[in-house]
Amino acid sequence: MRELFDEDLGSSSLNPEESIRNSARAGHRNRFYTSASVRETPEGFAVLLDDRPVRTPSRNVLAAPAREIAETMAAEWEAQRDVINPMTMPLTRLANSIIDGVTGRVDAVVEDIAKYLETDLLFYRAGHPDALVARETAHWDRVLFWAAETLEARFILTEGIVHVHQPAQAVAAARKALPSDPWVVGALHIVTTLTGSVLLALALMAGRLDADEVWAAAHVDEDWNSEQWGVDEEAAVQRASRLVDFRAAAAVLRARAGPIG
Repeated sequence: MRELFDEDLGSSSLNPEESIRNSARAGHRNRFYTSASVRETPEGFAVLLDDRPVRTPSRNVLAAPAREIAETMAAEWEAQRDVINPMTMPLTRLANSIIDGVTGRVDAVVEDIAKYLETDLLFYRAGHPDALVARETAHWDRVLFWAAETLEARFILTEGIVHVHQPAQAVAAARKALPSDPWVVGALHIVTTLTGSVLLALALMAGRLDADEVWAAAHVDEDWNSEQWGVDEEAAVQRASRLVDFRAAAAVLRARAGPIG
């Protein structure tokens, strides 16, 4: 599998857009197995091809902490036809990244997520037109209210894109909600980078918003512009690719994360 999934390694292992670009460049290998299955092992629920465990690019066993996740990965392998296309295997790619790139360096990945608490999408608001302001308010304020009430993190909002320094107390309070489980951390990192908002990612992790609500909230401005000026076809294709990775990360959060507060 190494030549198929090597793009998941390295400092960019949790950068979904980088992964998409590398996957597109990777060669496709002919399907060489009859069936994919799942078996409980000391490493977790392992994905098997013809009863042999799949290995990550770093030669770790491809195993998930929850059967639901492993069965979805096995279904990705089973769905491959004549050739194996990593682009159609988002959960497997995410699992490789987590097993090889997050486990053993959880603290570093958590710190990378925490940086978004100073620049979160939800802090920067449009001043006009009124309809866009209202749409941002409808999608974003409930998350900020939840953060204030549940996390005791009260942030400062501003109009435009000029950086606003957030209160240390708010950043520290939200920082406490960040997880330590490698799988949850890896999935949370993907959601944060794809949406530009750690608060949306935390709301998804906690079950405060579902995946569709988070995705819509992350694209309020983009959708508004599309309604006014038309859809950019290239941007739409890129967004669809990001959505695939977003849904894989959301599936991990749904299987592994719990309520906050």
